[in-house]
Amino acid sequence: MKEAKITKNQDGTMRALSNRHVQMIAIGGTIGTGLFLGSGSTISQTGPSVLVIYMVLGAFFYLMMRALGEMFYSDPSQHTFVSFINKYMGDTMGHFSGWTYWIGLVFVCMAELTAIATYVQFWFPHLPAWIIEVVFLAILASVNLIAARLFGEAEFWFAMIKIVAIVALIATGIFMMVKHTVTPVGTSSFGNILSGFKMFPHGVGAFLSAFPMVFFAFQGIEFVTITIGEAKTPHKIIKKAVNETLLRITIFYIGALVAIMGIIPWTNLTAAHSPFVQVFQLAGVPAAAAVINFVVLTSAASSLNSCIFSAGRHFYQLATETPKDSRMYKHFAKISRTGVPAPAIIFTAALVVITPILSLTQSIAGVFSLVTGCSSDMFVIVYFLSMVAHRKYRQSKDFLEDGFKMPLYSVTSPLIIAFFLAIYVSLLFVPGYTIGAIGGLLWAVVFGGVTYLHQRKLSSEAASQSN
Repeated sequence: MKEAKITKNQDGTMRALSNRHVQMIAIGGTIGTGLFLGSGSTISQTGPSVLVIYMVLGAFFYLMMRALGEMFYSDPSQHTFVSFINKYMGDTMGHFSGWTYWIGLVFVCMAELTAIATYVQFWFPHLPAWIIEVVFLAILASVNLIAARLFGEAEFWFAMIKIVAIVALIATGIFMMVKHTVTPVGTSSFGNILSGFKMFPHGVGAFLSAFPMVFFAFQGIEFVTITIGEAKTPHKIIKKAVNETLLRITIFYIGALVAIMGIIPWTNLTAAHSPFVQVFQLAGVPAAAAVINFVVLTSAASSLNSCIFSAGRHFYQLATETPKDSRMYKHFAKISRTGVPAPAIIFTAALVVITPILSLTQSIAGVFSLVTGCSSDMFVIVYFLSMVAHRKYRQSKDFLEDGFKMPLYSVTSPLIIAFFLAIYVSLLFVPGYTIGAIGGLLWAVVFGGVTYLHQRKLSSEAASQSN
């Protein structure tokens, strides 16, 4: 089938991403170390009922994506979903959300870069972390600077490695369960999946505390919407990306969890080690640890690649929303000859360069972990505001009656808004998330207040100049 031609947007960016790029970017931005390394902890905490949690969270994220997709369908020229908050909720909320999301992405980039160094040192333990970090950051920043299509190709293959690993795990699991393969932990069987099933095996509290863990496993799915501004056929791709991508991600998650619990009874799962490594070792793969380390390395590189792409577009969007005579607009509201916001990408990458410095002392590393936790929790607030912006969109003249509408809007819209509120409230009571959630609230109050006062000052200056 012949691909659509690459066209140029009015701002100079190129519509160079095809549907396969967009689909893989969504998968690559979502499926990460939470599945490959952290799923053992979630399974051991909730047992087979973890499948219910993944399906519930998948349904809510699908609704969020339909809301974002509906707004992008009406205006595919926007580069980020946060721009709709600015458009429908005003400059104060828009600037608060834009800066919050961008800062959060920068810290995610730093965290992924740190993880990359850890995974590379699996093979080269004496290689200094800062060298690894600088090399990977330089390579992936360069990929983002050259062209959107090159970023799309890189992300396509990064995501493909993850998919191959997950499919291999599912195929191995099905084979061993059908053959009833005997392992040191028991006999592989489909019956293991629901053996000793209890909805709350370790209590209601443990079950509910797994929701935030799985929530953050889906975090990043919104990256797919950020590609719409540079997609070749945006209206067609929006529908396919939203309707198909989340379904595929959920199937991969559910399929992997079923395979893991079918081979290793959930009561025997070791939470401290990757369940992928445990399964492949039981299947007789001698280099299982090295193989999965390679997969999580590409997973972290994929996440860093997507974060640089997303953060660069968000910073560019912030620059375009400033007065045209401001320094920020003059320096960063620019598109390179290759059709990418190069100054915004370079500035973002330059901030991430401080990662090696942050890892020099334990005290700074602790602060880094705290700030990263706060910024992750802030994403929940931005998601919440994007859903409120969607309601404002529905009440605006931009609303397309024949567009790509969110299903059962009158019910699902308030439901998902209440869901995001519930998730954030739960963070205040789940050990490990409490400090980050409080920090997120403090950020919202302090930075939100500063943003409001700044916007009020700008409005007053503009009013005095007009008079």
